[in-house]
Amino acid sequence: MSSSVTRAAGDEHPRSADGARTEAAAPPATRTRTPEDTPARRRGARTARAALALLAGVLLYLSFPPRPLWWLAPLALALLAGCLHGRRALPGFGLGFLTGLGFLLPLLVWTGEEVGPVPWLALATLEALFIGLTGLGIALVGRLPAWPLWAAAVWVAGEALRARAPFGGFPWGKLAFGQADGLFLPLAALGGTPLLSFAVVLCGFGLYEALRVARGNPRRATAALAALAVVAPVGAALAARPLVSAAPEDGTAVTAVVQGNVPRMGLDFNAQRRAVLDNHVKRTLQLAEDVKAGRAPQPDFVVWPENSSDLDPYTEPDAYAVIDRAVKAIGVPVAVGAVLSPESGPLRNTMILWDPVEGPTETYDKRKIQPFGERIPMRSVVRLFSSDVDRVRRDFGPGKDPGVFDMAGSRIGMVTCFEAAFDDAVRSTVRGGAQVIAVPSNNATFGRTQMTYQQLAMDRVRAVEHSRTVLVPVTSGVSAVIRPDGRIVSRTELFTADVLLDEIPLRSTTTPATRLGPLPEYALLVLAAAGPLLVLAGRLRARRAR
Repeated sequence: MSSSVTRAAGDEHPRSADGARTEAAAPPATRTRTPEDTPARRRGARTARAALALLAGVLLYLSFPPRPLWWLAPLALALLAGCLHGRRALPGFGLGFLTGLGFLLPLLVWTGEEVGPVPWLALATLEALFIGLTGLGIALVGRLPAWPLWAAAVWVAGEALRARAPFGGFPWGKLAFGQADGLFLPLAALGGTPLLSFAVVLCGFGLYEALRVARGNPRRATAALAALAVVAPVGAALAARPLVSAAPEDGTAVTAVVQGNVPRMGLDFNAQRRAVLDNHVKRTLQLAEDVKAGRAPQPDFVVWPENSSDLDPYTEPDAYAVIDRAVKAIGVPVAVGAVLSPESGPLRNTMILWDPVEGPTETYDKRKIQPFGERIPMRSVVRLFSSDVDRVRRDFGPGKDPGVFDMAGSRIGMVTCFEAAFDDAVRSTVRGGAQVIAVPSNNATFGRTQMTYQQLAMDRVRAVEHSRTVLVPVTSGVSAVIRPDGRIVSRTELFTADVLLDEIPLRSTTTPATRLGPLPEYALLVLAAAGPLLVLAGRLRARRAR
C-alpha cells in the first residue's frame, strides 16, 4: 500500500476550484520539466509529507488527557491540512492513515495492558484506516471554494462512522474528548460532540488556509474568508458560554461516591470477586459509622461502581446479605453494580437500585457492550491471534432501555463505563428525566495507564453537553464528582479505597444539544456528502466542455 500511495502522491495536476482537472494538466509528453523537478526531489517531498502526517497524529495524541494541551489539536490539524491540500484521493488516504497511526497507536496502548500487543495493534490499525478514509475525503474536497468548511464536515463524518462500525463502533479518540480543558468546550452544549469536533477541525484547517493565502499575497476577500474559518469557531465558542452553568435549578443533594478498590490490578482481579464486593461493603459501613459519629454528612444516596459485585446477589444469598447489610447501615438508596448470571442466555452488566427497606428494586442493564471485552465477535477467528479471548467464557448481552433511578427524590441516570463514549446512550438517559448522570466504571483491567484519564475527560465533556453533574464511581479509580460546567470538584487516587462526599446541584433544564439530539451531526453529514458530489459534478462539466 505504501509504495502505491507514495507514487501517487507526486502526481499533482492543477485543478479548478471544483476539483476538475484544468487544461494545464497536459499529458506527460507535453509537460515542461523544471530543473528542480527531479525524481529525487519528488521522493524527498513525498517522504517529508509522510513524516509530517505522522507528526500531526502524534500532536493529536499529545493534545489528549492527562495532558492539558488541548490547543495542540488545531495546530496538528493545520499541519495535516498542509499535507493533504492539493493531493489526490489515494495519497490522501495514505497520509490520513499515517496520521491515524501516529494518533491512535499511543492513544490506545492501554488496550494491550494485560493481553499483549496484538489486540492493541489490530484495533489501532483498524481505527487508523477510518482516518485514512477521512484523509481521502478531505483530499477530494480540497479544491472546492471554502474547502476548510467541507473538509471539517468530512472529518466529523469519519468520526461518525468510527462510532458506529464495526461491531457497534468505537468512538474513543473523538477530537471532542480532548477538549475538556479547551476554549471550544461550550460548543458541546450547543451541538454536542459533533459540533465540538467540527469547530476544532475548522479552526485548524482555517489556520493553515489563512497562512497559505497570506503567503501568496491574496486578494483581500480571499484572505478574509480564510481568516473567518479560524475566527468563526472561536467566536461561536465564546457566544455559547452562557449555556454553561453549574447553578442548582431543583435544589441540591448530598451524594456519596464509593471506591472500594480491588485486590490487584489486571484481568485476574475478577478471580477475587468476593474481595471486591467486601471492599465496597467495608467502605460503605465505614461511611455509615462516620455519619453516625458526626464526622461526615448524611448522604441522600450512594453510588457504587460497575462490577462492585461480580457475584449475582439474586442467586448468591451471601452476596445479597452483605450488600443488604451495607445499605441498611447507611440508610439511603444505593446503586450497586452487579453481574447477573441467568440460567440461560448472556450475562448482564446491571446496576441495581437497592433500597434500605425494600431491598433490590429497579435495574438497568448496560446497553453498549464492549466488543472483545464483554463479548467476543468471531470468537473462533480471534482465538487464532490471542488465547485471551477465552477469558470471556460467556458473553454479556445488551439492555434495551435507559435507566433513571429515583434515589430519595433525585433522578439519577445510569451510563455504565464504555457507554459514556456514545452520544445516544448519554443523551437518551438525560431525555429520560435524569437530573444527574452517574457513570459507574471498572478500569482495574487497565492498571495505571492513561485510559482512566481519557474516560474522565469524556465525562467532563458530557457534563457540559447536557448541563448535568456527573458522578464517576470507579472500582480502582480515578473516581470523581464533576460539576455541570465540566469542573472536577473532588477526585480519588488510583488503587485506593475512598469515598467522595459532595453536595451537588440538581438540574432539569435541557441544553440545545440535548434537545436537538443527532440533528447537528446529521447536518454535518449532509455537508460532508455534498462536497464530493460538487467535485464530481465539476469534473463532469469539465469533461463535457473538453
